[in-house]
Amino acid sequence: MTIVDAPPTVDAPWPVALLSSKIKGWIDKLGTAWVEGEITQWGVSGGNVYGKLKDLEADATISFTIWSSVRAKIPADLKQGDRVVALVKPNYWVKGGTLTMQVFEMRHVGLGDLLERLERLRQTLRAEGLFDESRKKKLPFLPHRIGLITGRDSDAEKDVLRNAQLRWPAVDFRIAYAAVQGERAVGEVTAALRELDADPSVDVIIVARGGGDFQNLLVFSDEGLVRTAAACTTPIVSAIGHEADRPLLDDVADLRASTPTDAAKRVVPDVAEEISRVQQARARIGTRMTGLIRVEIDRLEQLRTRPVLASADWLVDSRAEELSRYVARSSELVERMLERASARVSELTGHLRALSPQRTLDRGYAIAQLPGGAALRSAADAPSGTPLLLTVADGRLSTVSAGALDDR
Repeated sequence: MTIVDAPPTVDAPWPVALLSSKIKGWIDKLGTAWVEGEITQWGVSGGNVYGKLKDLEADATISFTIWSSVRAKIPADLKQGDRVVALVKPNYWVKGGTLTMQVFEMRHVGLGDLLERLERLRQTLRAEGLFDESRKKKLPFLPHRIGLITGRDSDAEKDVLRNAQLRWPAVDFRIAYAAVQGERAVGEVTAALRELDADPSVDVIIVARGGGDFQNLLVFSDEGLVRTAAACTTPIVSAIGHEADRPLLDDVADLRASTPTDAAKRVVPDVAEEISRVQQARARIGTRMTGLIRVEIDRLEQLRTRPVLASADWLVDSRAEELSRYVARSSELVERMLERASARVSELTGHLRALSPQRTLDRGYAIAQLPGGAALRSAADAPSGTPLLLTVADGRLSTVSAGALDDR
């Protein structure tokens, strides 16, 4: 073992160049490998391409270099956002201490492979019921505030804002800017969805992008992003703006708009149309009310033409005659009752007079009263010398009892 191959110690450390050369030797032994990922950075300098390749699922990124001699052999339409497979070989740059991947071949991932993966995910989400119409929420008629997720200064943003304000000038937006392609897109759009959904003032969320090719739209078919959208309680409108390639967000969203302009028209009512509808409704109500009033006027006119309302004198006359008959009848009945009552009174008076003590006195009888006022009923009650008061037909007399007399 030479001194340079001896294990490094604190007393005999390796030089940096030795460590670098050993690292390069180990890495060179790895050889080439085919890898798959998404291009998240693509820059050209001096005819060479310097970029980064990101894993499709995990958070892992590698740098790559395509030398000008190799660049002519790869597709000329490769760009940031594309999904590719590449034949790479690790290359450690000793001078800079950096690791990069030297690309020997690079090609687009087969469209068939991407479609197959997308279709498998689509079937999984459909089986879970995330595409069911029953779970889709109804959009509010006039949202107080609209959440908008889009790229900063994008055409999609301008289309949504311009068309919404043309339809309803007082419309209010809360905009959450996010990358809509590239490696940051999935994370930023997902975070924006959660942020706007948590805002109670936001009544509906529009996710807008102005179209793009199939690979760029794959961001909106990411499983994590789609599941986040499905879990939102706020209605979501997908306005990706691409008819041919339908991302999964379109199926999960509560409403799919064909373009950002279409989204604005379907979320915000047209103030001119609403005013016209109100005017039409008022006109219909006015016509209906006028018709009802005319019917009632005609009915009143018909009632007024009836004899009973045309001249009310006959009613008074007829009732007057009837009242006269009732009065005459009442007078007759009262007179008869009085006559019968008078006769009865005379009869009772006669009976009363016949039974009156005065009649008895008139026939020559007298009533004797003792000093106490009691009527004398027995001779024994008035012994001789008892003062008596005699009542006769025309007055009273005082006398004194002579005692009982012998009837013989």
